[in-house]
Amino acid sequence: MLVMAALLIGSVVFAQEVKPIFEKQGDLIKGTFYYEDGSVRQEGTYKDGKLHGQWVSFDQNGKKIALAKYEEGNKSGKWFFWNSDQLTEVDYDNNQIADVTSYKNTTSIVSRN
Repeated sequence: MLVMAALLIGSVVFAQEVKPIFEKQGDLIKGTFYYEDGSVRQEGTYKDGKLHGQWVSFDQNGKKIALAKYEEGNKSGKWFFWNSDQLTEVDYDNNQIADVTSYKNTTSIVSRN
């Protein structure tokens, strides 16, 4: 599951019918990618053609399912993955997984929105 979630953040589904939108924001380019129904699938920023800054992924109902951070194309810092009643925190250091912690609870630990 963790590998699939990481791929979700790092890739774009090319079969989508709704074209992504790219907007210039200072020295960054914000990309917004959509599901076929038009709801937001993923959004984040690029710098010099590389993933840079915060990236957020949503399910088709608009719930946040992943929160990630990139620095010049490299995975960085804490990433969060929400799945049902579980929160998984993945810590990256130098583009490598340094630690993984999963929390399973019926109460909210970290809000999705």
